[in-house]
Amino acid sequence: MIPVQGYTDQTVAVLGLGRSGLATARALKVGGVNPLVWDDGQQARDSAQAEGFTLQDLTKQGAFDDVAALITSPGIPHLYPAPHPAIAAAWAAGVPVDNDIGLFFRSFATQEWDNFERTPRVVAITGSNGKSTTSALIQHILEDAGRPVQLAGNIGRGVLDLDPAHDGEVIVLELSSYQTDLARALTPDVAVFTNLSPDHLDRHAGLGGYFAAKRRLFAEGGPDRAVIGVDEPEGDYLANQLAEGPTDYRVIRVSSGRKLTGNGWNIFARKGFLAEWRKGRQVGSIDLREIPGLPGAHNHQNACAAYAACRTLGLGPKQIEAAMHSFGGLPHRSQIIAQSGGVRFVNDSKATNVDSAAKALQAFKNIRWICGGLEKDGGLDALLPHVGSVVKAYVIGREAQAFAMQLPGVNAEVCGDMETAVTRAVIEAQDGDTVLLAPAAASFDQYDSFEKRGDDFIAQVRAALGE
Repeated sequence: MIPVQGYTDQTVAVLGLGRSGLATARALKVGGVNPLVWDDGQQARDSAQAEGFTLQDLTKQGAFDDVAALITSPGIPHLYPAPHPAIAAAWAAGVPVDNDIGLFFRSFATQEWDNFERTPRVVAITGSNGKSTTSALIQHILEDAGRPVQLAGNIGRGVLDLDPAHDGEVIVLELSSYQTDLARALTPDVAVFTNLSPDHLDRHAGLGGYFAAKRRLFAEGGPDRAVIGVDEPEGDYLANQLAEGPTDYRVIRVSSGRKLTGNGWNIFARKGFLAEWRKGRQVGSIDLREIPGLPGAHNHQNACAAYAACRTLGLGPKQIEAAMHSFGGLPHRSQIIAQSGGVRFVNDSKATNVDSAAKALQAFKNIRWICGGLEKDGGLDALLPHVGSVVKAYVIGREAQAFAMQLPGVNAEVCGDMETAVTRAVIEAQDGDTVLLAPAAASFDQYDSFEKRGDDFIAQVRAALGE
């Protein structure tokens, strides 16, 4: 656990008592702080009270008297579509509002570091798609190279639940826009921007606000190195803003699908090959086509970003390549779960938006596509250029009929639930087909999370195959 610094003997309020909220309350207590905690849910309040924390309804008059700060969980709106009443009350009382990411960056470094031979480093990854895979891949490469590493943030453990750093350790943080938007301290050594596509638009009042939340990771603290995916205009803009000139090696540009030119530090993947260029010359390359844990162009972009981050940490191309071959991928992200009768079954339940689903559709051929769910803003038009490999779509979700009607030219069957969709796909699949779950929608109409949806897909596939 990372003891929180800067609030010793003061009272700090915590709003939201999920995984990160409870970890925050514990870290405050270990740091000599008096935490007052609150959650809108009774069950969460009961759990916190059972741990000995003091409950305080933060929406009541006078709740912020003598409170030094409010730490809010990332999922709680602080501005759009409307601020939570407790956050508005903190504003009115002049109490600073922060989150656990801000506390981590102000508390991670300690005087013990003066005795280390190598200063610990923090690598933070943000973007719309590929954050989790890129983060996990960086962790895997570092572990394979024998480097001490911990993974946290939007994946795995809460940041304040990490162990205090060891000599030379690397902390890899996956950070969502919800986390970067509010943190009052953001000072990673290496910051990675994967890509940008429309998502969480209600929370950020549009695409501009969403990008601004991501951009804070680079603008607030100024990382020593910035790895920027430049396949969208926002990435090109961000890289241009950060670089002082064409040969500024503090900025590493990354692309999947096009060759990057110029005399800077560029890493790109084309036709399955990763290439690293500096000063207009190639200095490294990897054949990504035979790496089973990284299928498709979208994963090749993730590989480029992870490669770039690891190169900044002193690893060589051959070290990175060897580690990539043993990377097994992440659950629910282009996860190959079975192969039977020449048919491959792939779980990409994390493809919760149109852009990520489009990338999944480009990664495979002869697709029997299980899709549908709680549709996000913007419709499905951006998917249509990428459905050429779809043999048939099997649509699930409460609004499956409406979802299917937005796929003109696609042979689509309204199935409603996962069991029906998987059963139909298994019956109809032929040698060389891929049964792909890439919903292009949120899961909350039928499942508590995309993980639960992916687990159901796996269970139904196994049942259909008689495993």
